[in-house]
Amino acid sequence: MPSACPTTSLPARQTAIVAQGLGKLAIQHDVPMPPLGPDMVIVKTAAVAINPVDAKMLDYSAAPGAVLGHDFSGTVVAMGSDVQATKHLAVGDRVAGVVHGMNKLKPDVGAFAEYVGAYADILLKIPDGMSFEEAASFGTGVATAMMGLFQELALPAASFEMLQDHDSQSIVDGPAEEKDGRKFVLVAGGSTATGTRAIQLLKLAGFRPIATCSRSNFDLARRFGAEEVFDYRNPTCATDIRAYTGNELAYALDCVAEADTTQLCYTAMGRAGGRYVSLEPFRENISQSRSLTIQPSWVMMLTIFGNKVPLDGVYGREARPEDRKFGARAFMAVQGLLDRGLIDAHPIKVQSGSWEGVMRGVDIIRNQAMSGQKLVYTVL
Repeated sequence: MPSACPTTSLPARQTAIVAQGLGKLAIQHDVPMPPLGPDMVIVKTAAVAINPVDAKMLDYSAAPGAVLGHDFSGTVVAMGSDVQATKHLAVGDRVAGVVHGMNKLKPDVGAFAEYVGAYADILLKIPDGMSFEEAASFGTGVATAMMGLFQELALPAASFEMLQDHDSQSIVDGPAEEKDGRKFVLVAGGSTATGTRAIQLLKLAGFRPIATCSRSNFDLARRFGAEEVFDYRNPTCATDIRAYTGNELAYALDCVAEADTTQLCYTAMGRAGGRYVSLEPFRENISQSRSLTIQPSWVMMLTIFGNKVPLDGVYGREARPEDRKFGARAFMAVQGLLDRGLIDAHPIKVQSGSWEGVMRGVDIIRNQAMSGQKLVYTVL
Protein backbone atom coordinates (compact mmCIF):
# COMPACT_ATOMS: atom_id res chain seq x y z
CA MET A 1 0.00 0.00 0.00
CA PRO A 2 1.37 3.46 -0.91
CA SER A 3 2.35 5.62 2.02
CA ALA A 4 3.75 9.08 2.51
CA CYS A 5 5.74 7.76 5.47
CA PRO A 6 8.14 4.95 4.50
CA THR A 7 8.87 4.18 8.16
CA THR A 8 5.19 3.42 8.85
CA SER A 9 4.41 -0.25 8.32
CA LEU A 10 0.71 -0.89 7.82
CA PRO A 11 -0.79 -4.33 8.22
CA ALA A 12 -2.56 -6.17 5.44
CA ARG A 13 -5.48 -7.01 7.75
CA GLN A 14 -7.16 -5.23 10.62
CA THR A 15 -9.79 -5.51 13.35
CA ALA A 16 -13.20 -4.06 12.52
CA ILE A 17 -16.90 -4.35 13.32
CA VAL A 18 -18.57 -6.02 10.36
CA ALA A 19 -22.21 -6.69 9.51
CA GLN A 20 -23.21 -10.34 9.44
CA GLY A 21 -26.77 -9.70 8.34
CA LEU A 22 -29.80 -7.67 9.38
CA GLY A 23 -29.26 -6.52 12.95
CA LYS A 24 -26.17 -8.69 13.42
CA LEU A 25 -22.61 -7.51 14.04
CA ALA A 26 -19.32 -9.23 14.79
CA ILE A 27 -15.79 -8.16 15.60
CA GLN A 28 -13.45 -9.60 13.00
CA HIS A 29 -9.65 -9.56 13.11
CA ASP A 30 -8.99 -10.40 9.45
CA VAL A 31 -10.73 -7.54 7.64
CA PRO A 32 -8.87 -6.19 4.58
CA MET A 33 -7.33 -2.75 4.93
CA PRO A 34 -9.19 0.02 3.10
CA PRO A 35 -7.65 0.90 -0.28
CA LEU A 36 -5.65 4.13 -0.50
CA GLY A 37 -6.86 6.18 -3.44
CA PRO A 38 -4.94 9.22 -4.69
CA ASP A 39 -7.41 11.60 -2.98
CA MET A 40 -7.57 9.64 0.28
CA VAL A 41 -5.73 9.20 3.54
CA ILE A 42 -5.48 6.27 5.92
CA VAL A 43 -6.26 7.21 9.53
CA LYS A 44 -5.31 5.16 12.58
CA THR A 45 -8.52 5.33 14.58
CA ALA A 46 -8.45 6.80 18.09
CA ALA A 47 -12.16 7.35 18.84
CA VAL A 48 -15.52 6.78 17.18
CA ALA A 49 -18.98 8.25 17.76
CA ILE A 50 -22.27 6.40 17.49
CA ASN A 51 -25.04 7.81 15.30
CA PRO A 52 -28.68 6.73 14.86
CA VAL A 53 -27.87 5.99 11.21
CA ASP A 54 -25.47 3.26 12.32
CA ALA A 55 -28.30 1.29 13.91
CA LYS A 56 -30.82 2.12 11.18
CA MET A 57 -28.57 0.92 8.37
CA LEU A 58 -27.73 -2.25 10.27
CA ASP A 59 -31.39 -3.03 10.95
CA TYR A 60 -32.84 -2.08 7.56
CA SER A 61 -30.07 -2.00 4.95
CA ALA A 62 -27.34 -4.31 6.24
CA ALA A 63 -24.57 -5.16 3.80
CA PRO A 64 -23.04 -8.45 5.02
CA GLY A 65 -19.26 -8.24 5.11
CA ALA A 66 -19.19 -4.42 5.20
CA VAL A 67 -17.59 -2.37 7.98
CA LEU A 68 -20.07 -0.29 10.01
CA GLY A 69 -19.61 3.26 11.29
CA HIS A 70 -19.54 6.86 10.10
CA ASP A 71 -17.84 9.21 12.63
CA PHE A 72 -14.21 8.84 13.69
CA SER A 73 -11.06 10.64 14.75
CA GLY A 74 -7.42 9.59 14.70
CA THR A 75 -3.99 10.16 13.21
CA VAL A 76 -3.03 10.22 9.54
CA VAL A 77 -0.61 7.36 8.79
CA ALA A 78 -0.64 7.33 4.97
CA MET A 79 -1.64 9.69 2.16
CA GLY A 80 -2.53 9.28 -1.50
CA SER A 81 -0.45 10.93 -4.19
CA ASP A 82 -2.88 13.81 -4.82
CA VAL A 83 -3.04 14.62 -1.10
CA GLN A 84 0.73 14.65 -0.82
CA ALA A 85 0.87 17.18 -3.65
CA THR A 86 -1.50 19.64 -1.94
CA LYS A 87 0.50 19.63 1.31
CA HIS A 88 -2.58 20.61 3.35
CA LEU A 89 -2.21 17.40 5.38
CA ALA A 90 0.79 15.51 6.69
CA VAL A 91 1.41 12.11 8.20
CA GLY A 92 1.00 12.52 11.96
CA ASP A 93 -1.82 15.10 11.73
CA ARG A 94 -4.74 14.57 14.10
CA VAL A 95 -7.96 14.54 12.09
CA ALA A 96 -11.68 13.85 12.38
CA GLY A 97 -14.25 13.10 9.74
CA VAL A 98 -17.06 11.01 8.34
CA VAL A 99 -17.17 8.10 5.92
CA HIS A 100 -19.94 6.08 4.28
CA GLY A 101 -19.99 3.00 6.47
CA MET A 102 -22.00 -0.15 5.71
CA ASN A 103 -21.47 0.44 1.98
CA LYS A 104 -21.75 -2.69 -0.12
CA LEU A 105 -19.83 -0.99 -2.94
CA LYS A 106 -16.91 -0.19 -0.60
CA PRO A 107 -17.17 -2.78 2.19
CA ASP A 108 -13.65 -2.13 3.54
CA VAL A 109 -14.43 1.50 4.41
CA GLY A 110 -16.12 2.23 7.73
CA ALA A 111 -15.40 4.13 10.93
CA PHE A 112 -15.58 1.15 13.27
CA ALA A 113 -12.18 -0.20 12.33
CA GLU A 114 -8.54 0.14 13.38
CA TYR A 115 -7.83 2.03 10.15
CA VAL A 116 -10.20 4.24 8.18
CA GLY A 117 -9.86 5.17 4.53
CA ALA A 118 -11.21 8.71 4.18
CA TYR A 119 -11.38 11.41 1.54
CA ALA A 120 -8.86 14.09 2.45
CA ASP A 121 -11.21 16.96 1.59
CA ILE A 122 -13.96 15.63 3.90
CA LEU A 123 -11.73 15.84 6.96
CA LEU A 124 -11.05 18.33 9.75
CA LYS A 125 -7.66 18.86 11.36
CA ILE A 126 -8.18 18.72 15.11
CA PRO A 127 -7.06 21.93 16.86
CA ASP A 128 -4.67 21.83 19.78
CA GLY A 129 -6.54 21.47 23.04
CA MET A 130 -9.36 19.37 21.56
CA SER A 131 -9.39 15.67 22.40
CA PHE A 132 -9.89 12.82 19.93
CA GLU A 133 -13.14 12.03 21.72
CA GLU A 134 -14.55 15.54 21.27
CA ALA A 135 -13.44 15.65 17.65
CA ALA A 136 -15.15 12.35 16.86
CA SER A 137 -18.51 14.07 17.36
CA PHE A 138 -18.08 16.41 14.37
CA GLY A 139 -18.25 14.44 11.13
CA THR A 140 -21.89 13.54 10.53
CA GLY A 141 -23.16 16.67 12.26
CA VAL A 142 -21.00 18.98 10.14
CA ALA A 143 -21.86 17.22 6.88
CA THR A 144 -25.59 17.04 7.59
CA ALA A 145 -25.95 20.57 8.93
CA MET A 146 -23.99 22.16 6.09
CA MET A 147 -25.90 20.25 3.42
CA GLY A 148 -29.23 20.84 5.13
CA LEU A 149 -28.71 24.56 5.55
CA PHE A 150 -26.80 25.64 2.47
CA GLN A 151 -28.00 23.14 -0.12
CA GLU A 152 -31.48 21.86 0.74
CA LEU A 153 -32.71 24.85 2.73
CA ALA A 154 -31.06 27.08 0.12
CA LEU A 155 -29.99 29.82 2.49
CA PRO A 156 -28.43 32.80 0.67
CA ALA A 157 -24.99 32.14 -0.81
CA ALA A 158 -23.66 35.21 0.99
CA SER A 159 -24.27 33.48 4.31
CA PHE A 160 -22.05 30.56 3.28
CA GLU A 161 -19.35 32.97 2.20
CA MET A 162 -19.66 34.66 5.58
CA LEU A 163 -18.53 31.43 7.26
CA GLN A 164 -15.26 31.73 5.33
CA ASP A 165 -14.69 35.33 6.41
CA HIS A 166 -11.40 35.61 8.30
CA ASP A 167 -12.67 38.53 10.39
CA SER A 168 -14.14 36.64 13.34
CA GLN A 169 -15.94 39.69 14.73
CA SER A 170 -17.87 40.21 11.50
CA ILE A 171 -18.91 36.54 11.63
CA VAL A 172 -20.22 36.85 15.16
CA ASP A 173 -22.00 40.16 14.68
CA GLY A 174 -23.06 39.89 11.06
CA PRO A 175 -22.96 42.76 8.54
CA ALA A 176 -23.86 45.99 10.33
CA GLU A 177 -26.24 47.08 7.58
CA GLU A 178 -28.22 43.78 7.87
CA LYS A 179 -28.14 43.37 11.64
CA ASP A 180 -31.78 44.34 12.15
CA GLY A 181 -33.03 42.39 9.11
CA ARG A 182 -31.47 38.99 9.68
CA LYS A 183 -33.84 36.09 9.09
CA PHE A 184 -35.09 33.55 11.58
CA VAL A 185 -34.30 29.87 11.04
CA LEU A 186 -36.02 27.22 13.14
CA VAL A 187 -33.99 24.16 14.19
CA ALA A 188 -36.37 21.47 15.43
CA GLY A 189 -34.38 19.14 17.66
CA GLY A 190 -31.91 21.79 18.72
CA SER A 191 -30.24 19.57 21.33
CA THR A 192 -29.24 16.83 18.86
CA ALA A 193 -25.67 16.68 17.54
CA THR A 194 -26.81 17.98 14.15
CA GLY A 195 -29.09 20.52 15.82
CA THR A 196 -26.39 22.18 17.94
CA ARG A 197 -24.10 22.22 14.92
CA ALA A 198 -26.80 23.86 12.79
CA ILE A 199 -27.57 26.46 15.47
CA GLN A 200 -23.93 27.46 15.79
CA LEU A 201 -23.39 27.64 12.03
CA LEU A 202 -26.54 29.71 11.59
CA LYS A 203 -25.44 32.18 14.24
CA LEU A 204 -22.00 32.48 12.64
CA ALA A 205 -23.57 32.94 9.21
CA GLY A 206 -25.61 35.91 10.41
CA PHE A 207 -29.05 34.36 10.96
CA ARG A 208 -31.30 34.34 14.01
CA PRO A 209 -31.52 30.67 15.02
CA ILE A 210 -34.41 29.57 17.19
CA ALA A 211 -34.85 26.00 18.39
CA THR A 212 -37.19 23.42 19.84
CA CYS A 213 -36.11 20.80 22.35
CA SER A 214 -37.05 19.54 25.81
CA ARG A 215 -36.94 22.13 28.57
CA SER A 216 -34.01 20.32 30.21
CA ASN A 217 -31.87 21.13 27.15
CA PHE A 218 -32.77 24.83 26.81
CA ASP A 219 -29.43 25.96 28.21
CA LEU A 220 -27.56 23.69 25.78
CA ALA A 221 -29.34 25.15 22.75
CA ARG A 222 -28.75 28.69 24.01
CA ARG A 223 -25.06 27.96 24.63
CA PHE A 224 -24.65 27.06 20.97
CA GLY A 225 -26.33 30.28 19.88
CA ALA A 226 -30.11 29.86 19.86
CA GLU A 227 -31.77 33.24 20.27
CA GLU A 228 -34.88 31.67 21.74
CA VAL A 229 -35.85 28.09 22.61
CA PHE A 230 -39.31 26.51 22.71
CA ASP A 231 -40.50 23.35 24.45
CA TYR A 232 -41.78 21.00 21.75
CA ARG A 233 -44.04 19.33 24.33
CA ASN A 234 -45.93 22.56 24.93
CA PRO A 235 -49.23 22.43 23.01
CA THR A 236 -48.80 26.12 22.09
CA CYS A 237 -45.23 25.64 20.81
CA ALA A 238 -45.98 26.32 17.14
CA THR A 239 -48.19 29.34 17.84
CA ASP A 240 -45.57 30.67 20.26
CA ILE A 241 -42.98 30.47 17.48
CA ARG A 242 -45.30 32.25 15.06
CA ALA A 243 -45.78 35.03 17.60
CA TYR A 244 -42.06 35.33 18.33
CA THR A 245 -41.15 35.51 14.64
CA GLY A 246 -43.94 37.88 13.74
CA ASN A 247 -45.54 35.24 11.52
CA GLU A 248 -42.54 35.50 9.16
CA LEU A 249 -40.60 32.28 9.74
CA ALA A 250 -39.51 31.06 6.29
CA TYR A 251 -36.91 28.38 7.05
CA ALA A 252 -37.11 25.22 9.17
CA LEU A 253 -34.56 22.41 9.59
CA ASP A 254 -36.10 19.34 11.22
CA CYS A 255 -33.40 17.29 12.99
CA VAL A 256 -35.92 14.91 14.58
CA ALA A 257 -37.79 14.03 11.38
CA GLU A 258 -40.94 12.54 12.87
CA ALA A 259 -44.52 13.26 11.95
CA ASP A 260 -45.14 15.50 14.93
CA THR A 261 -42.04 17.62 14.30
CA THR A 262 -42.99 17.99 10.63
CA GLN A 263 -46.44 19.17 11.73
CA LEU A 264 -44.90 21.52 14.30
CA CYS A 265 -42.61 23.10 11.71
CA TYR A 266 -45.41 23.49 9.17
CA THR A 267 -47.66 25.13 11.75
CA ALA A 268 -44.87 27.43 12.95
CA MET A 269 -43.98 28.66 9.46
CA GLY A 270 -45.15 32.14 8.57
CA ARG A 271 -48.12 33.07 6.45
CA ALA A 272 -45.99 33.42 3.30
CA GLY A 273 -44.47 29.95 3.72
CA GLY A 274 -40.90 29.08 2.80
CA ARG A 275 -38.72 25.98 2.90
CA TYR A 276 -38.80 22.94 5.17
CA VAL A 277 -35.94 20.40 5.29
CA SER A 278 -35.94 17.12 7.18
CA LEU A 279 -33.19 14.60 7.89
CA GLU A 280 -35.50 11.78 6.77
CA PRO A 281 -38.24 11.50 4.11
CA PHE A 282 -41.06 13.81 5.15
CA ARG A 283 -44.73 12.87 5.48
CA GLU A 284 -46.53 13.64 2.24
CA ASN A 285 -49.91 13.95 3.96
CA ILE A 286 -48.55 16.76 6.13
CA SER A 287 -46.68 18.52 3.33
CA GLN A 288 -49.85 18.59 1.25
CA SER A 289 -51.49 20.79 3.88
CA ARG A 290 -49.45 23.78 2.68
CA SER A 291 -48.23 22.56 -0.70
CA LEU A 292 -48.68 25.98 -2.32
CA THR A 293 -46.55 27.90 0.14
CA ILE A 294 -43.97 25.53 1.70
CA GLN A 295 -41.36 23.68 -0.34
CA PRO A 296 -40.25 20.50 1.47
CA SER A 297 -37.14 18.38 0.92
CA TRP A 298 -34.85 16.10 2.92
CA VAL A 299 -31.12 15.54 3.27
CA MET A 300 -29.32 12.40 2.15
CA MET A 301 -25.96 13.16 3.76
CA LEU A 302 -24.19 10.23 2.11
CA THR A 303 -24.16 12.01 -1.26
CA ILE A 304 -21.47 14.33 0.13
CA PHE A 305 -18.85 11.79 -1.02
CA GLY A 306 -19.96 12.18 -4.63
CA ASN A 307 -20.49 8.45 -5.12
CA LYS A 308 -23.55 6.32 -5.77
CA VAL A 309 -25.52 5.52 -2.63
CA PRO A 310 -26.56 1.86 -3.10
CA LEU A 311 -29.62 1.81 -0.88
CA ASP A 312 -33.16 0.71 -1.68
CA GLY A 313 -36.14 2.93 -2.36
CA VAL A 314 -36.05 6.66 -1.69
CA TYR A 315 -32.68 6.40 0.06
CA GLY A 316 -30.78 5.35 -3.06
CA ARG A 317 -28.93 7.99 -5.08
CA GLU A 318 -26.90 8.08 -8.25
CA ALA A 319 -23.44 9.62 -8.03
CA ARG A 320 -23.44 13.38 -7.40
CA PRO A 321 -19.96 14.80 -8.04
CA GLU A 322 -21.29 18.30 -7.32
CA ASP A 323 -22.07 17.26 -3.75
CA ARG A 324 -18.44 16.22 -3.25
CA LYS A 325 -17.34 19.68 -4.39
CA PHE A 326 -19.79 21.26 -1.98
CA GLY A 327 -18.55 18.98 0.80
CA ALA A 328 -14.96 20.05 0.24
CA ARG A 329 -15.97 23.72 0.47
CA ALA A 330 -18.11 23.05 3.53
CA PHE A 331 -15.38 21.27 5.46
CA MET A 332 -12.86 23.95 4.49
CA ALA A 333 -15.21 26.62 5.89
CA VAL A 334 -15.71 24.70 9.14
CA GLN A 335 -11.96 24.13 9.37
CA GLY A 336 -11.49 27.89 9.37
CA LEU A 337 -14.02 28.25 12.17
CA LEU A 338 -12.30 25.52 14.18
CA ASP A 339 -8.90 27.16 13.70
CA ARG A 340 -10.30 30.43 15.04
CA GLY A 341 -11.94 28.79 18.04
CA LEU A 342 -15.46 29.63 16.87
CA ILE A 343 -16.87 26.09 16.80
CA ASP A 344 -17.49 23.96 19.89
CA ALA A 345 -17.87 20.19 20.13
CA HIS A 346 -21.28 18.76 20.94
CA PRO A 347 -21.39 17.38 24.50
CA ILE A 348 -20.12 13.81 24.56
CA LYS A 349 -20.44 10.82 26.85
CA VAL A 350 -17.16 8.91 26.66
CA GLN A 351 -17.52 5.17 27.10
CA SER A 352 -14.97 2.43 27.53
CA GLY A 353 -14.76 -1.10 26.18
CA SER A 354 -13.04 -0.57 22.82
CA TRP A 355 -14.76 -2.49 19.99
CA GLU A 356 -16.94 -4.51 22.35
CA GLY A 357 -18.08 -1.21 23.81
CA VAL A 358 -18.86 0.17 20.35
CA MET A 359 -21.12 -2.81 19.66
CA ARG A 360 -22.93 -2.12 22.93
CA GLY A 361 -23.22 1.53 21.86
CA VAL A 362 -25.02 0.55 18.66
CA ASP A 363 -27.53 -1.37 20.78
CA ILE A 364 -27.99 1.65 23.05
CA ILE A 365 -28.73 3.91 20.08
CA ARG A 366 -31.08 1.27 18.69
CA ASN A 367 -33.16 1.29 21.86
CA GLN A 368 -33.12 4.91 22.99
CA ALA A 369 -32.74 8.36 21.49
CA MET A 370 -29.75 10.34 22.74
CA SER A 371 -30.59 13.89 23.75
CA GLY A 372 -28.04 16.54 24.62
CA GLN A 373 -24.99 14.31 24.25
CA LYS A 374 -23.30 11.90 21.87
CA LEU A 375 -21.90 8.47 22.68
CA VAL A 376 -18.16 8.29 21.96
CA TYR A 377 -15.82 5.33 22.41
CA THR A 378 -12.05 5.40 22.74
CA VAL A 379 -10.59 2.57 20.67
CA LEU A 380 -6.83 3.17 20.78
